[in-house]
Amino acid sequence: MKMKTEQALEILRQTGALLSGHFELRSGLHSAEYFQCALVLQHPDKAGLMCKALADKVLKGLGGIDGIKAVIAPALGGLIVGHELARILGKRFIFAEKENGKLVLRRGFKIEAGGEYLVAEDVVTRGGRVQETIDIIEKAGGKAVAVAVMVNRSGGKASFGCPMYSLIEMEPVVYEPAKCPLCASGEPFAHPGS
Repeated sequence: MKMKTEQALEILRQTGALLSGHFELRSGLHSAEYFQCALVLQHPDKAGLMCKALADKVLKGLGGIDGIKAVIAPALGGLIVGHELARILGKRFIFAEKENGKLVLRRGFKIEAGGEYLVAEDVVTRGGRVQETIDIIEKAGGKAVAVAVMVNRSGGKASFGCPMYSLIEMEPVVYEPAKCPLCASGEPFAHPGS
């Protein structure tokens, strides 16, 4: 299934997942736009449509996924996207979660040395959590062969040494907090979480 960017944006608008206001992103930057993908992911039918389109992009881009051992996602934002991609692709799903402020594998999840992994996330701005996940894979001797995200809001700046596939690619204006005009105008910011 091929989904155009405008179709994906419309689903985000319909579900209230594309927000306007003054937001502090997980990266620490501020923006007038925020993608709260949890609001679309609460609708399994819409999440399924978007993840199916994302899975199709991955399959087309990689030319197949036979060598992939599992889909891995950072908790919390990537959990549903990763699980749904794994279901569609017929792969195992594992996730990394925070422990003492750092992403780690727990719950008996393992990375197979020499194994290939697909990393899934909902939104990427700078890509810190995706990179942390890739670092976990590589430290265990595995290889991240691709990253799949619903929204790439990095404007092409996030790079992970492997292909990245997304449904939406855009670069909303972001500000360092000290240079944020929304802060300067006195508008309080929200930190909706990922």
